[in-house]
Amino acid sequence: MVISLRGYFSLSYFFNSYQNNTVRKYIPFLYIVCILFTINADAQNQLSIEDYQKSENALFWNTSQLVDRMNVRPQWQADGSFWYKVLDKEGPDYVYYNPKTKKKKIAKTEEEITNGLKEKEIQPVYNRRKELLSPDSKKVAFIRDWNLWIRNLENGEEVQLTKDGVENFGYATDNAGWRKSERPVLLWSPDSKKIATFQQDQRHVSDMYIVKTQVGAPELKQWKYPLPQDEDIIRIHRIVIDIEKQNVIRFKMEPDARRGTLCDDITCDGLFDDNAWNKDGSKLAFVSTSRDHKIATLRIANTSTGEVKDIYTEVVETQYESGQGAINWKYLPKSNEFIWYSERDNWGHLYLYNLNTGKLKKQITKGDFVVTKIKEVDQKNRTIYFEANGREKGRDPYFSHYYKVDFSGKNLKLLTPENGNHRLSFSPNKKYFIDNYSQPNVPPVSVVRERDGSMIVILERADISRLLESGWQPPTPITVKSDNGKYDLYGLLFQPNKIDPTKKYPVVNYIYPGPQGGSVGSRSFSPGRNDHQAVANLGFIVIVIDGSCNPGRSKAFHDECYGDMSVNTLPDQISGIKQLAQLYPYIDTERVGVWGHSGGGFATASALFKYPDFYDVGISESGNHDNRNYEDDWGERYNGLMVENDDGKSNYAPQANQLYAENLKGKLLLAHGAMDDNVPVSNTYLVVDALNKANKDYDLIIFPNARHGFGKDSFYMMRKRWDYFVTHLQGNIPPKEYKIAYSADPREIRP
Repeated sequence: MVISLRGYFSLSYFFNSYQNNTVRKYIPFLYIVCILFTINADAQNQLSIEDYQKSENALFWNTSQLVDRMNVRPQWQADGSFWYKVLDKEGPDYVYYNPKTKKKKIAKTEEEITNGLKEKEIQPVYNRRKELLSPDSKKVAFIRDWNLWIRNLENGEEVQLTKDGVENFGYATDNAGWRKSERPVLLWSPDSKKIATFQQDQRHVSDMYIVKTQVGAPELKQWKYPLPQDEDIIRIHRIVIDIEKQNVIRFKMEPDARRGTLCDDITCDGLFDDNAWNKDGSKLAFVSTSRDHKIATLRIANTSTGEVKDIYTEVVETQYESGQGAINWKYLPKSNEFIWYSERDNWGHLYLYNLNTGKLKKQITKGDFVVTKIKEVDQKNRTIYFEANGREKGRDPYFSHYYKVDFSGKNLKLLTPENGNHRLSFSPNKKYFIDNYSQPNVPPVSVVRERDGSMIVILERADISRLLESGWQPPTPITVKSDNGKYDLYGLLFQPNKIDPTKKYPVVNYIYPGPQGGSVGSRSFSPGRNDHQAVANLGFIVIVIDGSCNPGRSKAFHDECYGDMSVNTLPDQISGIKQLAQLYPYIDTERVGVWGHSGGGFATASALFKYPDFYDVGISESGNHDNRNYEDDWGERYNGLMVENDDGKSNYAPQANQLYAENLKGKLLLAHGAMDDNVPVSNTYLVVDALNKANKDYDLIIFPNARHGFGKDSFYMMRKRWDYFVTHLQGNIPPKEYKIAYSADPREIRP
């Protein structure tokens, strides 16, 4: 029973009228009502500004100020020496170290530490947002009016390389879909005399529209945005341009699907991915990927004639990818070989092939672990240096370690033996590397190693003593079983700084379902992950679990949800929370909230609609609620192509969140940016429309001029998220209009 203030004032009337005999007979009833009122008043607490301030203090930009000497980010010199800046309690230190001479120098200014080093080469001046520099640093390539041009940096002369580019059928363009850039997509030859690129045909794909909110006439933004419904996708006509001859050589092949072996885009790192030159620029190796990502074909083009030869094709039932975080096929024309990445034995491994025949020579790596990134191929010594996950038993399988192995598959050696996640940086001459290793709950150690992994020196040990003195506590690593019992799942648990184990605490389940990456993110140490600890400090248990269907593990693990992304790892999340409640009795599984952004927004609404008896409160931000309304490459990679079933409905339709909106029982807050050019706001409007038609109560925030991540509105969204969980999951009252603000590290501020 909840008594209103109106009822409270009525009670005053009754008590003031006590002399009236008619009223006296109601006194026992009023006594009970007063007790219930008191109980209710005690249960709904008013959180103070100080409560929110304590939570804000747990955000990364505040906690990082209390960590000293964390991580080394080297500025490498050509000889393998380096310098770096590290923050100590009193301010920055600048450190120089030479691994060869073991000389170390510490100074208080950058000028002091760099004085005496060889003068830096004069960096060419050009527009890095729109232009791409050649290897000899003498010219840049850029796009003008749908054609490709180059500019000589020495004399400013401009040359138009292509002539027939027209709107939506231009050269080297990257202006369609959710990832867009004004910079050309191309790959210079090693001698800077040729360019590998394409003419991109996007004339036939769908258009996207968003409207900017402003005073006066609205501003319409329109661009090409391919959708799964499109009969054909963007196609690239591959070419090589001979700059000296100003000749365009078209490859003698059908246009390729605009697909890559790793990223959503054909450029993960700003260059033309899945392409590799030979030394003299006479040959170009490249991989063509089918629209549905099931077929990957290695080809070699003669860059003088345009003739193309197919070398090797891999076909998979779900989707092919060439690595985890890096493209791992390597073109080795000097030895007539190539290295290929495959998950054919259920794990991501390296295979050596004959370049002439396309025949397998040797499986290089094998075992129940995942090669993630090739870092170096030493062709002279026939050795591969690579990163991998999951090989070291008894450790978090997401921890990255560094190895080397011979082309023959023999002499596999672990080069970074310490238990933790290893983040590496290599000297230009490949003789040395910096290794920053840590765990989510163990601060980093930074060391210098020889190429063979032997340690030269410990540079830094992060000092978190000031952080601990502030009351901060690290997250707790957790392990649970997947819902189907097949896999161990890993994650992190955040709890209030001051926890009473005799009480019950509501759960906030943060979720990002992937399938290209999970909820936890990096396994390296961080003093602040998202706002997880901040939310925990408000009186919640925050649980973050990497469910199945995500990379970094076996192929089967990654493919668990293939064909139905609406699974969203939710069965794993629910099962995991229930398992954790058995270990931590103060977890209240009767009060469970969930939130996520983008794919996590999709998962959150799905959680409230499909599991309404488990999830009570959800906050869905920027969700791609219906993948028919999202860029084609995303759904087609993880769902397959959209097809019509016998009932006339597509295979994508049953995954759409709006179809289940009528099941909502709990409290749901939807949020989206109206200028979101990644996940268009129509995704959320579909859910809103369905909720309206189902006569459901819900909450909605639209940021009129925000894009996918909300930008300057993100702090407002964070505060609203805190308020929503405090109000509806905890049953308390948040402080009114608390303002979260960024705080710069005072150690970085120069006087």
